[in-house]
Amino acid sequence: MANEPLKLTPQVRQELQSRLRSQTLCAADVRRARLILLLAQGRSYSEISAMLHCNRNFISLWKHRFEEQGLAGLYGRHRGSKPSVLTPQLQARILSKTRHKPPDGSTHWSTRKLGKVLGISHMMVAQAWRKANLQPHRLERYMLSNDSQFESKAADIIGLYLNPPQHAVVFCVDEKTAIQALDRTLPVLPLSPGRAERHGFEYYRHGTLSLYAALNTRTGQVLGRTAARHTSAEFVAFLEEITAHQPRGKEIHIIADNLSAHKTGRVQEFLQRHPQVTMHYTPTYSSWLNQIELWFAKIERDLIARGIFKSKAHLKRTIMTYIRKHNESPVPVKWSYSEPSRRITAGIHPTITGH
Repeated sequence: MANEPLKLTPQVRQELQSRLRSQTLCAADVRRARLILLLAQGRSYSEISAMLHCNRNFISLWKHRFEEQGLAGLYGRHRGSKPSVLTPQLQARILSKTRHKPPDGSTHWSTRKLGKVLGISHMMVAQAWRKANLQPHRLERYMLSNDSQFESKAADIIGLYLNPPQHAVVFCVDEKTAIQALDRTLPVLPLSPGRAERHGFEYYRHGTLSLYAALNTRTGQVLGRTAARHTSAEFVAFLEEITAHQPRGKEIHIIADNLSAHKTGRVQEFLQRHPQVTMHYTPTYSSWLNQIELWFAKIERDLIARGIFKSKAHLKRTIMTYIRKHNESPVPVKWSYSEPSRRITAGIHPTITGH
Protein backbone atom coordinates (compact mmCIF):
# COMPACT_ATOMS: atom_id res chain seq x y z
CA MET A 1 0.00 0.00 0.00
CA ALA A 2 1.45 3.37 -1.01
CA ASN A 3 2.05 6.08 1.56
CA GLU A 4 0.68 9.56 1.12
CA PRO A 5 3.10 11.28 -1.29
CA LEU A 6 5.35 14.07 -0.06
CA LYS A 7 4.46 17.46 -1.48
CA LEU A 8 7.36 19.17 -3.26
CA THR A 9 7.52 22.63 -4.73
CA PRO A 10 8.80 22.89 -8.30
CA GLN A 11 12.03 24.49 -7.09
CA VAL A 12 12.70 21.72 -4.54
CA ARG A 13 11.87 18.99 -7.06
CA GLN A 14 14.23 20.57 -9.60
CA GLU A 15 17.04 20.73 -7.00
CA LEU A 16 16.54 17.08 -6.00
CA GLN A 17 16.56 15.95 -9.64
CA SER A 18 19.72 18.00 -10.19
CA ARG A 19 21.38 16.20 -7.29
CA LEU A 20 20.27 12.88 -8.68
CA ARG A 21 22.04 13.62 -11.96
CA SER A 22 25.15 15.15 -10.33
CA GLN A 23 28.56 13.67 -11.13
CA THR A 24 30.33 15.43 -8.24
CA LEU A 25 28.12 14.94 -5.18
CA CYS A 26 28.98 12.10 -2.84
CA ALA A 27 26.90 8.93 -3.13
CA ALA A 28 25.19 9.53 0.22
CA ASP A 29 23.79 12.90 -0.90
CA VAL A 30 22.52 11.41 -4.18
CA ARG A 31 20.93 8.52 -2.27
CA ARG A 32 19.02 10.87 0.05
CA ALA A 33 17.79 12.97 -2.90
CA ARG A 34 16.49 9.80 -4.58
CA LEU A 35 14.79 8.76 -1.34
CA ILE A 36 12.79 12.00 -1.14
CA LEU A 37 11.80 11.76 -4.82
CA LEU A 38 10.55 8.21 -4.29
CA LEU A 39 8.52 9.34 -1.27
CA ALA A 40 7.09 12.13 -3.41
CA GLN A 41 5.94 9.46 -5.89
CA GLY A 42 4.00 7.74 -3.09
CA ARG A 43 6.22 4.65 -2.98
CA SER A 44 5.89 2.43 0.11
CA TYR A 45 8.64 1.87 2.65
CA SER A 46 9.02 -1.72 1.44
CA GLU A 47 9.51 -0.64 -2.17
CA ILE A 48 12.02 2.04 -1.19
CA SER A 49 13.92 -0.40 1.07
CA ALA A 50 14.29 -2.83 -1.82
CA MET A 51 15.34 -0.14 -4.30
CA LEU A 52 17.84 1.68 -2.01
CA HIS A 53 18.95 -1.31 0.08
CA CYS A 54 18.11 0.43 3.36
CA ASN A 55 15.89 -0.22 6.38
CA ARG A 56 12.70 1.53 7.50
CA ASN A 57 14.51 3.52 10.20
CA PHE A 58 16.73 5.13 7.55
CA ILE A 59 13.68 6.16 5.53
CA SER A 60 11.85 7.57 8.58
CA LEU A 61 14.90 9.52 9.74
CA TRP A 62 15.49 11.41 6.48
CA LYS A 63 11.78 11.89 5.79
CA HIS A 64 11.37 13.47 9.21
CA ARG A 65 14.43 15.75 8.71
CA PHE A 66 13.20 16.84 5.27
CA GLU A 67 9.73 17.64 6.60
CA GLU A 68 11.25 19.76 9.38
CA GLN A 69 14.13 21.52 7.59
CA GLY A 70 13.60 21.02 3.88
CA LEU A 71 16.70 20.61 1.72
CA ALA A 72 18.94 21.77 4.60
CA GLY A 73 17.94 18.67 6.54
CA LEU A 74 19.40 16.33 3.91
CA TYR A 75 23.04 17.10 4.77
CA GLY A 76 24.85 14.45 6.81
CA ARG A 77 25.41 15.12 10.49
CA HIS A 78 27.75 12.43 11.74
CA ARG A 79 27.68 12.31 15.52
CA GLY A 80 31.12 13.02 17.01
CA SER A 81 32.77 13.98 13.72
CA LYS A 82 35.73 16.36 14.03
CA PRO A 83 35.60 19.79 12.37
CA SER A 84 37.76 19.97 9.24
CA VAL A 85 37.70 23.78 8.83
CA LEU A 86 39.16 26.27 11.31
CA THR A 87 36.25 28.68 11.66
CA PRO A 88 36.59 31.95 13.63
CA GLN A 89 34.35 30.46 16.31
CA LEU A 90 36.53 27.35 16.64
CA GLN A 91 39.71 29.43 16.69
CA ALA A 92 38.29 31.62 19.47
CA ARG A 93 37.42 28.48 21.43
CA ILE A 94 40.94 27.06 21.01
CA LEU A 95 42.63 30.31 22.06
CA SER A 96 40.35 30.72 25.06
CA LYS A 97 41.12 27.19 26.25
CA THR A 98 44.85 27.68 25.65
CA ARG A 99 44.97 30.55 28.14
CA HIS A 100 43.79 28.28 30.97
CA LYS A 101 45.91 25.61 32.64
CA PRO A 102 45.32 21.95 31.69
CA PRO A 103 43.20 20.04 34.22
CA ASP A 104 45.89 17.37 34.75
CA GLY A 105 48.22 19.82 36.52
CA SER A 106 50.55 20.42 33.57
CA THR A 107 51.99 23.91 33.19
CA HIS A 108 51.00 24.27 29.53
CA TRP A 109 49.10 22.61 26.70
CA SER A 110 50.45 20.53 23.86
CA THR A 111 48.58 20.37 20.54
CA ARG A 112 47.58 16.75 21.07
CA LYS A 113 46.47 17.26 24.67
CA LEU A 114 44.28 20.25 23.77
CA GLY A 115 42.97 18.57 20.64
CA LYS A 116 41.86 15.56 22.70
CA VAL A 117 40.05 17.77 25.23
CA LEU A 118 38.25 19.75 22.50
CA GLY A 119 37.58 16.73 20.32
CA ILE A 120 39.43 18.09 17.30
CA SER A 121 42.57 17.29 15.35
CA HIS A 122 45.87 18.36 16.91
CA MET A 123 46.76 19.89 13.53
CA MET A 124 43.73 22.19 13.92
CA VAL A 125 45.14 23.36 17.27
CA ALA A 126 48.57 23.92 15.71
CA GLN A 127 46.99 25.97 12.91
CA ALA A 128 45.10 28.18 15.38
CA TRP A 129 48.25 28.73 17.47
CA ARG A 130 50.26 29.57 14.36
CA LYS A 131 47.70 32.17 13.24
CA ALA A 132 47.66 33.78 16.69
CA ASN A 133 51.46 33.47 17.11
CA LEU A 134 50.99 31.47 20.33
CA GLN A 135 53.78 29.19 21.58
CA PRO A 136 52.70 27.67 24.91
CA HIS A 137 55.84 25.51 25.10
CA ARG A 138 58.09 28.59 25.28
CA LEU A 139 58.89 30.61 28.39
CA GLU A 140 60.57 34.01 28.63
CA ARG A 141 61.83 35.59 31.83
CA TYR A 142 62.05 39.26 32.69
CA MET A 143 63.33 41.45 35.48
CA LEU A 144 61.54 44.67 36.35
CA SER A 145 63.79 47.49 37.53
CA ASN A 146 62.90 48.76 40.99
CA ASP A 147 65.20 51.78 40.69
CA SER A 148 63.40 54.93 41.81
CA GLN A 149 65.62 56.93 39.42
CA PHE A 150 65.11 54.62 36.45
CA GLU A 151 63.83 57.30 34.10
CA SER A 152 66.62 59.80 34.67
CA LYS A 153 69.38 57.16 34.56
CA ALA A 154 67.97 55.49 31.46
CA ALA A 155 67.50 58.84 29.69
CA ASP A 156 71.11 59.78 30.51
CA ILE A 157 72.48 56.55 29.01
CA ILE A 158 70.20 56.64 25.96
CA GLY A 159 71.40 60.20 25.41
CA LEU A 160 75.00 58.97 25.34
CA TYR A 161 74.05 56.61 22.52
CA LEU A 162 71.79 58.89 20.48
CA ASN A 163 73.34 62.31 21.17
CA PRO A 164 76.90 61.87 22.54
CA PRO A 165 78.85 64.99 23.58
CA GLN A 166 81.27 66.39 21.02
CA HIS A 167 85.01 65.72 21.36
CA ALA A 168 84.38 62.94 23.88
CA VAL A 169 84.50 59.15 23.79
CA VAL A 170 81.86 56.81 25.24
CA PHE A 171 82.72 53.31 26.48
CA CYS A 172 80.39 50.55 27.64
CA VAL A 173 82.30 48.57 30.27
CA ASP A 174 81.61 45.30 32.07
CA GLU A 175 83.23 42.00 32.98
CA LYS A 176 82.41 38.46 31.91
CA THR A 177 83.33 36.36 34.91
CA ALA A 178 84.16 32.68 35.41
CA ILE A 179 84.99 31.80 31.81
CA GLN A 180 85.97 28.15 32.04
CA ALA A 181 88.99 26.72 30.23
CA LEU A 182 87.39 23.39 29.32
CA ASP A 183 89.29 20.64 27.54
CA ARG A 184 87.50 17.57 26.15
CA THR A 185 88.78 14.17 27.21
CA LEU A 186 87.66 12.61 23.90
CA PRO A 187 88.57 13.81 20.40
CA VAL A 188 86.12 16.08 18.60
CA LEU A 189 84.33 14.47 15.66
CA PRO A 190 84.25 17.13 12.94
CA LEU A 191 81.30 18.42 10.96
CA SER A 192 80.34 16.26 7.98
CA PRO A 193 77.44 16.24 5.48
CA GLY A 194 74.27 15.30 7.33
CA ARG A 195 75.99 15.24 10.73
CA ALA A 196 76.74 18.01 13.24
CA GLU A 197 80.06 18.45 15.01
CA ARG A 198 80.16 16.14 18.04
CA HIS A 199 81.84 16.65 21.40
CA GLY A 200 82.38 14.05 24.05
CA PHE A 201 80.33 14.44 27.20
CA GLU A 202 83.29 14.36 29.61
CA TYR A 203 85.67 17.30 29.98
CA TYR A 204 88.61 18.51 32.06
CA ARG A 205 88.51 21.92 33.75
CA HIS A 206 91.79 23.87 33.73
CA GLY A 207 90.43 26.83 35.69
CA THR A 208 88.62 30.09 35.03
CA LEU A 209 89.38 33.63 33.84
CA SER A 210 87.49 36.90 33.94
CA LEU A 211 87.30 39.13 30.88
CA TYR A 212 87.09 42.91 31.24
CA ALA A 213 85.90 44.60 28.05
CA ALA A 214 85.13 48.15 26.93
CA LEU A 215 83.12 48.83 23.77
CA ASN A 216 83.67 52.14 21.98
CA THR A 217 80.10 53.08 21.04
CA ARG A 218 81.20 55.27 18.11
CA THR A 219 83.62 52.90 16.39
CA GLY A 220 82.55 49.47 17.68
CA GLN A 221 86.13 48.63 18.71
CA VAL A 222 86.68 46.63 21.88
CA LEU A 223 89.43 46.97 24.45
CA GLY A 224 89.89 43.76 26.44
CA ARG A 225 91.87 42.48 29.40
CA THR A 226 91.78 39.12 31.19
CA ALA A 227 92.29 38.61 34.90
CA ALA A 228 92.58 35.62 37.20
CA ARG A 229 90.31 37.22 39.78
CA HIS A 230 87.31 39.48 39.69
CA THR A 231 88.06 42.32 42.11
CA SER A 232 87.71 46.09 42.40
CA ALA A 233 91.49 46.42 42.00
CA GLU A 234 91.32 44.62 38.64
CA PHE A 235 88.44 46.85 37.56
CA VAL A 236 90.39 50.01 38.42
CA ALA A 237 93.43 48.64 36.58
CA PHE A 238 91.24 48.18 33.52
CA LEU A 239 89.93 51.75 33.83
CA GLU A 240 93.55 52.93 33.93
CA GLU A 241 94.17 51.00 30.72
CA ILE A 242 91.18 52.67 29.05
CA THR A 243 92.41 56.16 29.91
CA ALA A 244 95.93 55.28 28.77
CA HIS A 245 94.62 54.56 25.27
CA GLN A 246 93.02 58.02 24.96
CA PRO A 247 94.69 61.40 24.34
CA ARG A 248 95.63 63.26 27.48
CA GLY A 249 92.71 65.29 28.86
CA LYS A 250 90.14 63.80 26.45
CA GLU A 251 86.67 63.59 27.98
CA ILE A 252 85.69 59.96 28.67
CA HIS A 253 82.22 58.67 29.55
CA ILE A 254 81.98 55.13 30.93
CA ILE A 255 78.71 53.20 31.17
CA ALA A 256 78.73 50.43 33.79
CA ASP A 257 76.23 48.46 35.87
CA ASN A 258 75.62 48.66 39.62
CA LEU A 259 78.03 45.92 40.68
CA SER A 260 79.57 46.70 44.05
CA ALA A 261 83.08 46.38 42.57
CA HIS A 262 82.27 49.37 40.34
CA LYS A 263 81.52 51.70 43.26
CA THR A 264 84.26 51.05 45.81
CA GLY A 265 86.64 53.57 47.35
CA ARG A 266 89.30 52.54 44.81
CA VAL A 267 86.98 53.59 42.00
CA GLN A 268 86.24 56.92 43.66
CA GLU A 269 89.98 57.56 44.07
CA PHE A 270 90.48 56.77 40.38
CA LEU A 271 87.77 59.30 39.43
CA GLN A 272 89.41 61.95 41.56
CA ARG A 273 92.75 61.34 39.82
CA HIS A 274 91.08 61.47 36.40
CA PRO A 275 88.54 64.32 36.38
CA GLN A 276 88.03 63.84 32.63
CA VAL A 277 86.33 60.48 33.34
CA THR A 278 82.59 60.36 34.14
CA MET A 279 80.85 57.19 35.29
CA HIS A 280 77.25 56.52 34.26
CA TYR A 281 75.55 53.67 36.11
CA THR A 282 72.61 51.78 34.57
CA PRO A 283 69.43 51.41 36.64
CA THR A 284 69.12 48.22 38.68
CA TYR A 285 68.22 45.10 36.67
CA SER A 286 68.72 46.99 33.39
CA SER A 287 71.74 45.32 31.81
CA TRP A 288 69.97 45.64 28.43
CA LEU A 289 71.00 49.32 28.47
CA ASN A 290 74.70 48.38 28.33
CA GLN A 291 75.82 47.67 24.76
CA ILE A 292 78.79 45.56 25.88
CA GLU A 293 76.30 42.82 26.80
CA LEU A 294 75.56 42.43 23.09
CA TRP A 295 79.24 41.90 22.38
CA PHE A 296 79.55 39.43 25.29
CA ALA A 297 76.70 37.42 23.75
CA LYS A 298 78.57 37.40 20.43
CA ILE A 299 81.88 36.15 21.85
CA GLU A 300 79.96 33.53 23.84
CA ARG A 301 78.38 32.19 20.64
CA ASP A 302 81.48 32.48 18.47
CA LEU A 303 84.21 31.33 20.82
CA ILE A 304 83.45 30.30 24.39
CA ALA A 305 80.40 28.01 24.18
CA ARG A 306 82.07 25.38 21.96
CA GLY A 307 85.72 26.29 22.55
CA ILE A 308 88.32 23.73 23.65
CA PHE A 309 91.18 25.16 25.70
CA LYS A 310 94.28 23.30 26.87
CA SER A 311 95.04 25.78 29.66
CA LYS A 312 94.13 29.18 31.04
CA ALA A 313 96.99 30.65 29.00
CA HIS A 314 95.48 29.08 25.87
CA LEU A 315 92.08 30.55 26.76
CA LYS A 316 93.62 34.01 27.24
CA ARG A 317 95.49 33.88 23.91
CA THR A 318 92.34 32.78 22.09
CA ILE A 319 90.24 35.56 23.58
CA MET A 320 92.78 38.27 22.79
CA THR A 321 93.18 36.97 19.23
CA TYR A 322 89.41 37.14 18.81
CA ILE A 323 89.39 40.76 20.04
CA ARG A 324 92.22 41.75 17.67
CA LYS A 325 90.38 40.20 14.71
CA HIS A 326 87.15 41.91 15.75
CA ASN A 327 88.87 45.31 15.82
CA GLU A 328 90.10 44.88 12.24
CA SER A 329 86.54 45.44 10.98
CA PRO A 330 84.43 46.70 13.90
CA VAL A 331 80.76 47.57 13.52
CA PRO A 332 79.08 49.94 16.00
CA VAL A 333 75.71 49.07 17.49
CA LYS A 334 72.77 50.82 15.83
CA TRP A 335 70.91 51.82 18.95
CA SER A 336 67.19 52.70 18.93
CA TYR A 337 64.54 53.09 21.59
CA SER A 338 61.17 52.63 19.93
CA GLU A 339 58.65 53.49 22.66
CA PRO A 340 60.05 55.90 25.26
CA SER A 341 56.53 56.52 26.58
CA ARG A 342 56.61 53.15 28.35
CA ARG A 343 59.14 54.15 30.97
CA ILE A 344 60.68 57.45 29.79
CA THR A 345 58.24 60.32 30.31
CA ALA A 346 57.76 63.07 27.77
CA GLY A 347 59.47 65.60 30.02
CA ILE A 348 62.77 63.67 30.05
CA HIS A 349 64.70 63.92 26.81
CA PRO A 350 67.50 61.52 25.83
CA THR A 351 70.32 64.05 26.16
CA ILE A 352 73.15 64.32 28.64
CA THR A 353 72.73 66.77 31.45
CA GLY A 354 75.43 69.41 31.55
CA HIS A 355 76.69 68.99 27.97
